[in-house]
Amino acid sequence: MEFKLIILRGNSGSGKTTIAKSLQDHLGQGTLLVSQDVVRRDMLKVHDRDGNPSIDLIRQIAEYGKDNCEFVIVEGILMKQRYGDMLNNLIQFYEQKAYTYYFDLSFEETVTRHYTRSQKMEFGEDSLLAWWHPNDFLGVEGEVLITNDMSQDDILKQILKELQK
Repeated sequence: MEFKLIILRGNSGSGKTTIAKSLQDHLGQGTLLVSQDVVRRDMLKVHDRDGNPSIDLIRQIAEYGKDNCEFVIVEGILMKQRYGDMLNNLIQFYEQKAYTYYFDLSFEETVTRHYTRSQKMEFGEDSLLAWWHPNDFLGVEGEVLITNDMSQDDILKQILKELQK
């Protein structure tokens, strides 16, 4: 079975989860979506701190996916300082068959996108600013930057095109 790892990272509200769900829908059956928020907040109910158990669980779920799924999507803020080693290890585990994207949006664009989400009332601009970590690039070969001028459709098309290579 051909297997591919897709990593979507960036600040809160930038559109990662929307793209991840669209990708999963498009790629279809056998596509595993590992969401940092689901693992950390829903499954484990832990804060995003160094050494939190969600880091290892995300890794374990993604590793399971290599032998059981054609595509594994790992998405979340996934700050380099906290999750970088784990993500780099996953890229190695996937034998470099990894596609890494960083949502490199301005704060203003992130706020605009946040207010189009269903969770827009759960937190506002002050929280987005408190969580803001710009330029948090993973720094791996082939990391693609998603920018302000790219629509959701543009992003989805670009990722799907790159998966064909």
